[in-house]
Amino acid sequence: MSPSMATATTTVKPLLPVQQPVPSDIEIAQSIKPKHISQIAEVGLGLLPEEYELYGPTKGKVKLNVRDRLQGQPDGKYVVVGGISPTPLGEGKSTTTVGLCQALGAYLNKKVLTCIRQPSQGPTFGIKGGAAGGGYSQVIPMEELNLHLTGDIHAITAANNLLAAAIDARMFHEAAQKDEALFRRLCPADKTGKRKFAPVMLGRLQRLGINKTDPDDLTPEEVSRFVRLDIDPEAVSWRRVVDINDRFLRGITVGQGPEERGMERKTGYDISVASEIMAVLALATDLADMRSRLGRMVVAADRKGQPVTADDLGVGGALTVLMKDAVEPTVMQTLEATPVFVHAGPFANIAHGNSSVVADQIGLKLVGPDGFVITEAGFGADIGLEKFMNIKCRASGLKPDAAVIVATVRALKMHGGGPPVVAGTPLPHAYLTPDVELVTKGCSNLVRHIENTSKYGVPVLVAINAFATDSPGELYRA
Repeated sequence: MSPSMATATTTVKPLLPVQQPVPSDIEIAQSIKPKHISQIAEVGLGLLPEEYELYGPTKGKVKLNVRDRLQGQPDGKYVVVGGISPTPLGEGKSTTTVGLCQALGAYLNKKVLTCIRQPSQGPTFGIKGGAAGGGYSQVIPMEELNLHLTGDIHAITAANNLLAAAIDARMFHEAAQKDEALFRRLCPADKTGKRKFAPVMLGRLQRLGINKTDPDDLTPEEVSRFVRLDIDPEAVSWRRVVDINDRFLRGITVGQGPEERGMERKTGYDISVASEIMAVLALATDLADMRSRLGRMVVAADRKGQPVTADDLGVGGALTVLMKDAVEPTVMQTLEATPVFVHAGPFANIAHGNSSVVADQIGLKLVGPDGFVITEAGFGADIGLEKFMNIKCRASGLKPDAAVIVATVRALKMHGGGPPVVAGTPLPHAYLTPDVELVTKGCSNLVRHIENTSKYGVPVLVAINAFATDSPGELYRA
């Protein structure tokens, strides 16, 4: 860095009233009054009033048809932010992502959009906390981001549990009724006595090799094959969900009521963002694509070992209705009034760990060829960033222009042989005192992430997220 560049860097005047010592995240977030979201959506992003729907004064839902208006617009620059293998405390990818966007937008006057995942209430109320960023690089209002937002996770919870209920109800009715009774329920006659297959049923008939479209033309054997999914209770993979950490629901028994006729089985709850529906939301490109993906989800196996899908149960359409608003990204803002899209929140250890395809697609059109979309990939780069490349980019057809890997002295020390970092307990002494040797040894982890990311053919930048406990020597080595 040249002396002139260094001078320019150190004399930038903060746009926010920075205090020392730095207050808590929530104190900072609540000290800044957000702009009305129409200012962010229309002035900051160029959305038309009819292209988003207000959810109060500080957030809104963006319509997918904005892509139609901007289909001829060249895309902006696409940057993905990942991190080195993290400690349980996290290394500040969200903070760095937001800070980078504030630097580009609020200080350099570039058109920029931050794309992040919606936080789960499990970590929010747990040790890790929320995911709005930190310090003077946050998405606001942080309370709304970390809690209900616009209800997307609640919609996922409802859709997931509707499907779980449908599985148990189907097994119950198949055990209690004969073929003809099931057929009458699935294909009830209209007022004229005529039966008709629903479109989703025609798909099931085709998969069964029954090329008939009139219910009255089915033979008794074909009726039996059609109405009986014959789900193996031991092969049901679909579990119920709730978006809080409730360890005593991890393993439960259902069907204990007297009217369930002894059809008990063991199952359990996962956290809502671990639902496959969340992964579907993040990868879907529009409502029709989401409908197709929801219908193809495999929820169980029959007694012959064949997969049973949501469409086999006939509930794919119902799931889509519950998710119809969730497919739209939510627009918010940073502390320095740069725009943010918050959409989807799959975990990287059980899904692909990235925000939605549609948020990035819309964002790249809105910022235009001179602008930037900065999207965050969850967990370490070996999980979230590589899944961004291998899964999300293949689904979206997009290619990033650059990748940022976030590192901390704390994580480098841990990878260099430092003592374990345990969430909820004080940091060991090694992380609070200078130790350049530990940092040096830990750089091998950072180097490997750089090498792996470089194999995708994109330039890689490293961002050091510095803490007050970091010494100048450690930061220089990092």
